[in-house]
Amino acid sequence: MGAYIDHFPREAKLIRSAFYTSFIMLALGGIFGVIQTLHRTDVVRFIDSADYYTVLTAHGVFMVIAFTIFFLVGMFTWAVTTSLERPLEDMSFSWLWFLMMTVGAVITGVTILLGFVESVDVSADVLFTFYAPLQAHPLFYIGLVLFVIGTWLAGADWFRSWWAWKRENPDERIPLPTFMVLTTMIMWYIATLAIAVSILGFLLPWSLGIFDHVNPLLTRTLFWFFGHPIVYFWLMPAYMMWYLLLPKFAGGRLFSDPLARVVFILFLLLSTPVGIHHQYMDPGIAEGFKFIVMTNTMFLLLPSFLTAFTVVASIEHGARQHGGDGYFSWLKSLPWREPAFTGMALAGLMFAAGGFSGMINAGMNINYLVHNTLWVPGHFHLTVGTAVALTFMAGSYWLIPQMTGRKLASKPIALLQVVLWFVGMTFMANSMHRSGLIGIPRRTAEPQYQGFEFEAALGSVGELNAQLAIGATLLFLSLTLFLWNMLITAFNKSAESPGENVIPTPLSGPDDSPAVLDNMKLWTAIAVVLVILAYTLPLASIISRGGLLGPGGDAFPVSIDYLTLFAQVALESAAGLV
Repeated sequence: MGAYIDHFPREAKLIRSAFYTSFIMLALGGIFGVIQTLHRTDVVRFIDSADYYTVLTAHGVFMVIAFTIFFLVGMFTWAVTTSLERPLEDMSFSWLWFLMMTVGAVITGVTILLGFVESVDVSADVLFTFYAPLQAHPLFYIGLVLFVIGTWLAGADWFRSWWAWKRENPDERIPLPTFMVLTTMIMWYIATLAIAVSILGFLLPWSLGIFDHVNPLLTRTLFWFFGHPIVYFWLMPAYMMWYLLLPKFAGGRLFSDPLARVVFILFLLLSTPVGIHHQYMDPGIAEGFKFIVMTNTMFLLLPSFLTAFTVVASIEHGARQHGGDGYFSWLKSLPWREPAFTGMALAGLMFAAGGFSGMINAGMNINYLVHNTLWVPGHFHLTVGTAVALTFMAGSYWLIPQMTGRKLASKPIALLQVVLWFVGMTFMANSMHRSGLIGIPRRTAEPQYQGFEFEAALGSVGELNAQLAIGATLLFLSLTLFLWNMLITAFNKSAESPGENVIPTPLSGPDDSPAVLDNMKLWTAIAVVLVILAYTLPLASIISRGGLLGPGGDAFPVSIDYLTLFAQVALESAAGLV
């Protein structure tokens, strides 16, 4: 099998479009990221502090929603068509969901950027989290709705391909890449139901003036119902690339197909019912609910540990196939001169550090120390900012030639770029975590307080700010190198074989695992039950205390009265059990 474009030219065009759109979003997010950091550290101030939250919102939305998800839909299209060895069912439908995502992203992005124009009464300075009491212009929410519906249709497209393949291969196990796509999308469908209710039922009517106010705690809880699994919606494509491509680049094979399936099932089951751990400081949620969520969150360590074992074992197998030996000297036999491999390996290493800081966030008592400090963005810059972003950029050095049939413009610059990102993020994350431990807050344009000095035991504020600014500058330079390399590659007329578009057969294949792992209906049902168990009582408590629209709120439209009824039934059932 040759390059991907040789076998799926129509799908390759769609994937290229998704990737290039994601790179545009990455560029925008990166520009606002470095502006924000240099402003906050008082190195260079390009903007007024009043515009800081517009910059912060743009950085979050462009970078962690638009960039990641546009790349994801391209990656998932590649995975499904490659593993099923069949084209998409209807390209007009495929272009429809891509167009809907693009229109939604443009509407939301323009709404945010209009916040810089004082003469226009349109803005969306609501940050990435966009729950009440911050309110955006209605166009912001409309754009998000179109974008999310586009992702739903994309998932339907991939399920259609699987169903068509299944009719022709009724006794075959689901190919691992397709299995990863389907489980991820089931999780996404469950998670986005909450944000759909929040936007369509509360935030959009509120922004249109239909409601005078809404229940902030309810919209916050609905957001984090969605907000935690979206982290795994970003991460699971990165996991997919670690499982499928890292062993290939290392010259080996995936250690265990069954373990990979178990990992994705665990993410499907465990990622959604734990969103309340983002709300440990919210007084409207009982401590008992928070404690239960904390214990459930710790179970998410299991798929991460399984991934670490499986991926390391896989690349070690590849190294030993090429002469590597000894306990650690086999590491020297890995292809460190290949930017795709090196970038993904460094991203995985950084993710391990992010996992440890995430354990701090997940613990209730320790979380109280770092809540709303710079520690928190330090954590997710290790996860989405490196594990995801660096993996996507590194993978692009192999995927873009596959989609274009063109030679990568510069492999040495690509290698420099991934290393530079790793170094820059080391500076930034180190500074953010240490700053958080001494109480420096996040999300503020002016973190200095008159007459107050932060504890200097972990370093002076000046030194920490310098590290933060250096890290952001290196990251922006790395991003510039990546975008330049992608731009030149896109117009590079030099053709070169990008290698075979083949995913090596795992050492332990799907037949070594029970067929129940492929039972999508079973795992979906269990995931839904776990969500109901986790959220019924907390949501019922929030509604019973504050109402759907908060104290004194207007009656909610009849179409949503089922939620009230459901909450009342849950409360009565709980009282009966007690």
